[in-house]
Amino acid sequence: MTAPVASLASTVDARRRLRDIVFRGLLYAALGIALGTLLVLLVDTVNQGRPKIGMDLYRNFPSARPARAGIQSAVYGSLWVVGITALLSLPLGVGTAVYLEEYARQGRWYNRLIELNIQNLAAVPSIVYGILGLAFIARGPLGWGPTIRTAALTLTLVVLPTVIISSREALRAVPPSLRQGALALGATRWQAIWRQVLPGAAPGIATGSILAVSRALGESAPLLLLGGLAFISFNPPAGLGALDSAYTVLPIQVFQYATDARQEFHMIAAATIVVLLAMLLFLNGLAIFIRNKYQRKW
Repeated sequence: MTAPVASLASTVDARRRLRDIVFRGLLYAALGIALGTLLVLLVDTVNQGRPKIGMDLYRNFPSARPARAGIQSAVYGSLWVVGITALLSLPLGVGTAVYLEEYARQGRWYNRLIELNIQNLAAVPSIVYGILGLAFIARGPLGWGPTIRTAALTLTLVVLPTVIISSREALRAVPPSLRQGALALGATRWQAIWRQVLPGAAPGIATGSILAVSRALGESAPLLLLGGLAFISFNPPAGLGALDSAYTVLPIQVFQYATDARQEFHMIAAATIVVLLAMLLFLNGLAIFIRNKYQRKW
């Protein structure tokens, strides 16, 4: 009786190992196809835009002449829009996450409704936020028009759910013993959050926030609806006056150059994509650096 049982167990183990090998092979194949496609697109874009990559691309403003076309106003416009988006979305997102995780009563219906809406809003396409911004911010009750503050407020709505969700996950990762220890020593709830919980969750919050801001940097669909222009031959003025200025951003500039029939503009579009990718890689690399440097093992 022992030999047939051992043979059956050996057969079952062999089948399991075979399924594991096949499944692992499928995963490697999917990874290889994705990375290969990305690598081909990246190499093709760099090769196409390499003749135009240089300081002239940065110094020049958008122009109808390919020899004079550049992206300086788009770079400044992107920095203004993304910078204001970060200033608006990070305090609001982190504050909302702290309330939901540390103060809100989970049994209350309105707190469950808020959580459900935040999760749903994170999956809404950005073009829907563009329609919302056009109806209520650019033309509706606020009537700010196609300005930098309109674009920044709309992008804040786009990235805010992501900031809230990532911040909540970072706060949940902090062990409850830290809160309980601080409260046992006589600290108030706010003191425990400010001095123990938030420093422990800071790497996760910073990583999620930077990734959300990098998403705002690459968004173009809502800004096209909000009146972002391609031919802006000036930089936003210094100071608060920039908030009411017309603007363009790098994704819109890429769209404008890529849709031109002339081949020279396609090269400029490819060079602009390389600049945009470099900025995105810098932000993502910064997020990885912060996570690895300040990550704590509880």
